[in-house]
Amino acid sequence: MHSSLSSSPPQWQSESTKNKSSATGFLILAFSDSPELQGPLFLFFLLIYLVTVWGNLLIISLIFADSRLQKPMYFFLCNLSCLDISYSSVTGPYLLQIFSTGNNTIPFMMCMVQLYFFTSFTTMEYLLLTSMAYDRYMAICKPLFYAQVLNQRACILLAATAWIAGFLAAAPISILISALTYCESNIINHFFCDITPLLKISCDDTSTVEFVMFAQGVVLLLSCFSLTMMSYLYIISAILKIRSAERRFKTFSTCGSHLTAVTLFYVLIVCVYMKPASSYSLDEGKVVSVLYVNFIPMLNPIIYSLRNKDVKTSLKELRRRWFCCMSWSVALSNIK
Repeated sequence: MHSSLSSSPPQWQSESTKNKSSATGFLILAFSDSPELQGPLFLFFLLIYLVTVWGNLLIISLIFADSRLQKPMYFFLCNLSCLDISYSSVTGPYLLQIFSTGNNTIPFMMCMVQLYFFTSFTTMEYLLLTSMAYDRYMAICKPLFYAQVLNQRACILLAATAWIAGFLAAAPISILISALTYCESNIINHFFCDITPLLKISCDDTSTVEFVMFAQGVVLLLSCFSLTMMSYLYIISAILKIRSAERRFKTFSTCGSHLTAVTLFYVLIVCVYMKPASSYSLDEGKVVSVLYVNFIPMLNPIIYSLRNKDVKTSLKELRRRWFCCMSWSVALSNIK
């Protein structure tokens, strides 16, 4: 995690002045001060948000409607889609409000709430991705025990653990950051209230926050990454033992979409949060954040639908029913 982000407060500044700057809220710098760019940026992020919500709702609807998708793999995918909608909704609507109204102020408490939920959903994301990796490991490496081990109760327990652990893990960091004072500046060089930009403008000693971030990074992020990689080492080893090239490809295709999503998520998280503070740029981090905050939730439904045979079959069936309903509606309207 980032280190050496704290700055010492100016000697002339009183405690009451520092507290006042914490209470008045912040200014979100976002991406551009140019009025002519606000419209295009609004349309760009609105399109991303609508595609994200629509795509993930479609995945959720397909999983609930199609009995062929009532499997552990799709149960976790349904949870991931719910999470992606929540994840995008933490930052998306407020960013759109900035572009549409030009008002980039955010109250202190709202900023802390946004930080808490964003940190929660980020933690849930890699916990869910780890559960999905375990699901693929059991399906490919231990197929005889798959249904017995990953039964309905086990799936619900894994998903519930991810959601509860996410909400609990975000609490310490959010509480610590909310207790800081911000006397140096109230301008957040980001498009939402993220940890690093807030630490950059704090005039308190942030070593405790940094230690908690580092500890959580080791315990949660590194553990999840290690378990995911271990699962895929076993999966790849099992696939390589398959003699038929066609069967190898078919087996790998069942986890290819998940591996793509995992790779994208971890690479971008590392680029944003695992760089040394001396080489970290807020402007660069802001651009990379767009990729994992906005694009990954949008791409997940596309990744899973394009590379998953069951989802594609279900989509074709849904499209066929939709055209059938439309044809009947047109025919009935012509009769009347």
